[in-house]
Amino acid sequence: MAVTASMVKELRERTGAGMMDCKNTLVEADGDIEKAIELLREKGLAKAAKKAGRIASQGLIQLAFTEDGKKAAAIEVNAETDFVAKNEEFVEFVDTLCDMVLNNDVKDMDEFMTLKYMDEGTVQDALNNKIAKIGENMSIRRFVKCEEPGVVHVGYVHGNGRIGVIIGLKTEASLEDVYTLGRDLAMQVASMNPRFIAESDIDQEYIENEKNILIQQALNEGKPQNIVEKMVVGRLKKELKEICLLEQSFVKDTDISVKQYIDDTSRALGKAVEVTEMVRYEVGEGIEKKEENFAEEVAKQMNN
Repeated sequence: MAVTASMVKELRERTGAGMMDCKNTLVEADGDIEKAIELLREKGLAKAAKKAGRIASQGLIQLAFTEDGKKAAAIEVNAETDFVAKNEEFVEFVDTLCDMVLNNDVKDMDEFMTLKYMDEGTVQDALNNKIAKIGENMSIRRFVKCEEPGVVHVGYVHGNGRIGVIIGLKTEASLEDVYTLGRDLAMQVASMNPRFIAESDIDQEYIENEKNILIQQALNEGKPQNIVEKMVVGRLKKELKEICLLEQSFVKDTDISVKQYIDDTSRALGKAVEVTEMVRYEVGEGIEKKEENFAEEVAKQMNN
């Protein structure tokens, strides 16, 4: 029986095994998917599928840079427990994946998963192998590559890979000249989590929405309609200072803003410096974490 691409796809979805393993096993099973599943299980290649339902909300953020700082990459790879996130093999796996992001030009996750990973086949194959070996569900959640003409990149990783930040600085100064500035800004972003670089980056629709919310809050507080508008202008300005990097108080010197710190550094260097890129990844942000009874979890682990 001829093996089709749709059959390989179905077997992959049902077992989590690698593409070539699925194809070869389907050929061996003469196109019988149920038989192929049995063969994959016998070979230990379908173990990953048993873990796929578990929520992987722990993990690691890694960054990578070219020596001149002109290219940078960040990746988040998730696992189920913080213990595995500190596993040496897992850490090396994430390091290698981040280097692959830096050194390849891929448009999305699907394309990235098909890249060749050492002698293990594709990235997808390598991921399945790690899941089977380490015994936890894992996922490559997201990645980004930063590369813009005239921009140098500096990064900071906080909390053993819990948060990773990349800052892109457009300047004629060298990476060495702006490294301290870039690292300070990356630490600022890690700590204060701004949503935007500058007020000019904020979508007008977002500003109007926030303004309407603040107006309603003021009215609910019983403030007179004639002073609400003035109150809202002040409150909105305060909020925008908190969510825009350049408007925030500089954490190392709260007497000045981040913008003032950049301007002071630019004057000292005699060269303009502009923040044009800001990437902040935090492990597990936005992932729904399942609450489970600890005793039940231990029992599950013992039965696996």
